[in-house]
Amino acid sequence: MNQEIIAEITDQDYKAIAADISESISSHMEESGSRGVIFGMSGGIDSAVLAYVCKSAGVKTLALVMPDTSITPREETHDALQMISLTGLEHKLIDIKPIVSEYTMYVEPDEKARGNLRARVRANLLYYYANIKGYLVLGSSDKSEYQIGYFTKFGDGASDLAPISSLYKLQIREIARHLGVPDRVISKKSSPHLWEDHDAEGEIGMSYEEVDSILYCKNEKKIKVEETAQVLGIDAQKVSSVWKMCADSAHKRTDK
Repeated sequence: MNQEIIAEITDQDYKAIAADISESISSHMEESGSRGVIFGMSGGIDSAVLAYVCKSAGVKTLALVMPDTSITPREETHDALQMISLTGLEHKLIDIKPIVSEYTMYVEPDEKARGNLRARVRANLLYYYANIKGYLVLGSSDKSEYQIGYFTKFGDGASDLAPISSLYKLQIREIARHLGVPDRVISKKSSPHLWEDHDAEGEIGMSYEEVDSILYCKNEKKIKVEETAQVLGIDAQKVSSVWKMCADSAHKRTDK
């Protein structure tokens, strides 16, 4: 990989970025008349960053920890609860296994569809409690996953505000370090845990270093596929794959 490009991506003022995100959450709450915010706490780095930002913003926050105990690794729930302990946020722990099981009694089996169902069940629970409390739902998608469509439409892609969607995954790792997120959470492999042994980079087909570098060349440097491949020193097929993921997932980034 081109380390100069990675340095361009990661060399940011994370103190200022964290302050801007906190201010954005507070201002959206004021504009909407909301009494607080709510988000799903998964044990992954994106939701951990949200937890720490909400803590620093000093806003009323409810974090829902929603494992499906039939497939969610115990360590993920442990990490989620550790983030809750470290930030002191109010939380609820809800096992969605019975809800998913009830759904699947009435529909034909499909493992991928069931995985996306898990994400949509979680979104329903978030909006249920947001409705009760008058809270805004915060999305945890980062820029990398949002751009390539690596999220479930009307699932983890459903939110009133997506505070970290302007940050690439590599930048999420850096702001996590700035905020004091434990190294264990920062360094572990990313996974939506929609099915057993679900690995994000494995499903995408490349590392986040590659994805972010390609997206950065596409979005910020405004260069095309072949030039991007030359600049980054990677196969043009990988560059084309990311461009195709962006195009194919465009429908996920519109309400129409």
